Amino acid sequence: MRAAVAIAIAVALAATACAEETPEPKPPASAAKPQSRQLHWNERYTEGDNSIAFRVRSFDVTEGGWRADISMTNDTKTRFEVGNPGATLDRAFGVMLFGTGDLRELEQRNASNELPGIRRAERFRPALPLVLEPGATWSGTMEASGALAAGRWVRVVFGALVPIGDPPESFPPALVWITDHTFQLR
Repeated sequence: MRAAVAIAIAVALAATACAEETPEPKPPASAAKPQSRQLHWNERYTEGDNSIAFRVRSFDVTEGGWRADISMTNDTKTRFEVGNPGATLDRAFGVMLFGTGDLRELEQRNASNELPGIRRAERFRPALPLVLEPGATWSGTMEASGALAAGRWVRVVFGALVPIGDPPESFPPALVWITDHTFQLR
């Protein structure tokens, strides 16, 4: 009897191991329905007395894409290149979609260089400034066409902001901000 139980357990464990090796296919994602969210997110990258503020006031999923009402404020004494499409670094303004709203997912995926692809903004109203001057704020909307997957968690991406001259102390050579805040698409 013990041998039969041991064999049954071994067969069950082997079946479980095989099931884990070949996961069942996930159903295809469906597009998020049109929706509008008031967000009032206020986040800040700070090093010492220097900071850049990032705000997301609202986010809309439209019939043909998405739109975000955003702003950024340069609270440093350094000028930052923002909207130069000829810059060596790509502009990374847009959104990223995550499987959860947990900040640890963002941190882990960033640390392992496995961030999801960015859904880049295609239009800005008004246009992004070429340079964000010290003390200046740019405020407007960014938008793009294309569906976003329902059930995924949205994070808004700002950047790259590249210091002109020496960066403020402890700032990176290029700053890309991915919001800590998220919301789940329906």
